[in-house]
Amino acid sequence: MSRTYPPEFRERALRLLAEVRPDHPSDWAAFNHVAGKVGVNPETQRNWTRAAQVDAGLRPGVPSEAQAEITRLKKQVRELERANEILQRFRSRSWW
Repeated sequence: MSRTYPPEFRERALRLLAEVRPDHPSDWAAFNHVAGKVGVNPETQRNWTRAAQVDAGLRPGVPSEAQAEITRLKKQVRELERANEILQRFRSRSWW
C-alpha cells in the first residue's frame, strides 16, 4: 500500500539524515537509522534522498515539479483523447 507523507515530514527526515550521515559508515546505514527514528521504510528514505538530489540539480533526472506537470498533462491528454473519441462516434452516425 502506498502512503503519502506531508512535504514537511519528508523535509524533516532529510534534515535528520544530513545531521546523522557523518556518524554512519554508509548511506544505507544512515537511511536505516533515520527511517527507524521517523517510522518509514529505509527504501522510502533513500527515494526521498535521491529525489531531493535531483531537485537540487546534484543528480541527473526529472525534477519533482516537472514530473508532476508531465503527469498532469498526460492525464489531460487522455481525457481529451476520450472526448475526441466520443465526438467521432457521435459524428459517424448519420443523424445530421
